[in-house]
Amino acid sequence: MTAKFLAEMIGTMIILLFGSGGVANVLLSKTKGNNGGTFMITLGWAVGVLLAIYATGPISGAHLNPAVTIGLAVTGQFPWSEVPLYIAAQFLGAFIGAVLVYLAYLPHWAETSDPELKLAVFSTGPAIRNYPLNMLTEIIGTFILVFVGLAIGISKTAVTSGLNPLLWGFLVWGLGVSFGGPTGYAINPARDLGPRIAHFLLPIPGKGSSDWGYSWVPVVGPIIGGILGAIVYKMVYMG
Repeated sequence: MTAKFLAEMIGTMIILLFGSGGVANVLLSKTKGNNGGTFMITLGWAVGVLLAIYATGPISGAHLNPAVTIGLAVTGQFPWSEVPLYIAAQFLGAFIGAVLVYLAYLPHWAETSDPELKLAVFSTGPAIRNYPLNMLTEIIGTFILVFVGLAIGISKTAVTSGLNPLLWGFLVWGLGVSFGGPTGYAINPARDLGPRIAHFLLPIPGKGSSDWGYSWVPVVGPIIGGILGAIVYKMVYMG
């Protein structure tokens, strides 16, 4: 169980290092990648997922996302007894990854005047604030992530020998390009809430609000979407 916990923690940390690191490079002032655009950001998240699955899949199955873990448990494809362990590891890994990104870009926080850009490095926010519609976007995105991701497969024995992690990377990249506009495509409760807590706790100059009023949307929406994705996958592929 310790190996699985560490794998889920490290894997989720890797996702944040590449994903939030890419956001920081694009949004923070005086970086080499400043104003690089959404292409760089979505590519960072995709590469993070791809490498995290390669690194941890043989050990834990590379859930790296509470929406995946809960969806699999609801449909009987993963034991409920291991759910708390996985989710705790995922949230901790996301928190650690966000802190490391903060440290890597330490001189750039004071150089960036807009507090919303600083928050965006850590967590998502809506382009147009409408909680029901924002949640719908997250449900749709996470449904696609889980349904298509399970169809691709992330089996422990084949994950490092096939194209599965690469296809997962393309899946996340495509979701970012197609569904990142309305909400920033959290599609992962740990990826959003863990770094949001880090934003709240870290001594970031001029950071402003952590936007707790919105924080429930990228948690509830992905969980609903993940459960629906796993249910439909089981109906289609497992009869």
